Amino acid sequence: MRTLLIILGGLVLWGATLGVARLVGGSAALSSWTATGVFAVAWFLLAAANMWIGISRAGYSFLEELPIFLVIYLFPVTVAVFAKWKFM
Repeated sequence: MRTLLIILGGLVLWGATLGVARLVGGSAALSSWTATGVFAVAWFLLAAANMWIGISRAGYSFLEELPIFLVIYLFPVTVAVFAKWKFM
C-alpha cells in the first residue's frame, strides 16, 4: 500500500510541475517537456531518498530495495513521458 501511495505522489508531483510550467512558460510544448525532465530528475532523487530510508532505517539490503526503487521511479516517469509524447 505504501508503494502505491508513493507512486501516486509521483504522479501528483508531475502534475504540479506541469502546472508550474504552464504558469511560468505558457502553453509552449518546450515548457512542458522541460517540466517533465525536471520531474524525472526530482523524482529520481526522491525515490533514491526513499530507498536510502529503506536501507538505513528499515534494515533492508540494497538488493531487496532495488526492485521497489525501480517500480517507484520508473512507473510515474514512464507514464509522464508516454502521456506527454502521445497526448500533449
